[in-house]
Amino acid sequence: MFDAEDEVHPGLLTVVDSKFQETGADVVQGGVQLMNFETSWWSLRNVLEYYFWFRSRLHFHARSKFIPLGGNTVFVTRERLQWSAGWDDQCLAEDCELGVRLSSDGAKVVVAYNPEYVTREETPPTLKSLYKQRTRWNQGFLQVLGKGEWKALPTLRQRMYARYLLNMPFLQAATGLLIPISIAFILLIKVPTPVALITFLPLVPTVITLVAEAAGLTEFGRVYDKKVRVRDYVRLVLGLVPYQVFLAAAAVRSVVRQLKGDGSWEKTEHTGAHRDAAAAPAATSELVTTTVAVNR
Repeated sequence: MFDAEDEVHPGLLTVVDSKFQETGADVVQGGVQLMNFETSWWSLRNVLEYYFWFRSRLHFHARSKFIPLGGNTVFVTRERLQWSAGWDDQCLAEDCELGVRLSSDGAKVVVAYNPEYVTREETPPTLKSLYKQRTRWNQGFLQVLGKGEWKALPTLRQRMYARYLLNMPFLQAATGLLIPISIAFILLIKVPTPVALITFLPLVPTVITLVAEAAGLTEFGRVYDKKVRVRDYVRLVLGLVPYQVFLAAAAVRSVVRQLKGDGSWEKTEHTGAHRDAAAAPAATSELVTTTVAVNR
């Protein structure tokens, strides 16, 4: 499973086939990476989200034997596709939905991540486009939560983890609704000094997260041979709060749409910002050659 705008490494099919042979997996989830971190302040954070998700988080999901599949570069055996009747085309997060169903049936999912072989993509070109994309993803999680296949997971720990993950849009929406209330409290209500100091405790995990993101940005630049400038770190810091507010707003919209029964698909725009003009033609040519060889 690929998206139309993807840049796929010509050797990926060989790597995935080897992973199937070595592990006996039912599903192999390959790596995906947004590349255009320098395009805008939100693209920087969007790129890092993908980096941490595919570099680390999906491995944790696979070990936990509950994995919402990651959008594309997904390979499923014919037997499992026949068992699942494929993707649910009525779900706005069909990748997550299939992953939950397969996990609930005990399918073996293996993550194959190698920076050299990742499928390269771009961030949405505008905040409006990203807003619609995040709304769709969040609403898709709510749809999967409502379908209830996750209840068939064999252990209580897996079910509790699934409930937490699929409820994340509700949690983010609640956070978004609390933001104006928090601002009003700050401006209008006086509290004792010890209480005021306690309210700063949430800054501790926030600072830790920011340090981890900065380290991730440094590593991303090294791994993908991208020059990370001082201004990129500045944008990372300044964009922390606005981006969280933005995600909360998208979560609120997803909950509203779900409650209204609006399951319409909002397409994400693409401009090709992830493509290297010099390298893309050669890569495309190699990919075509590989595909022809496979078809033969």
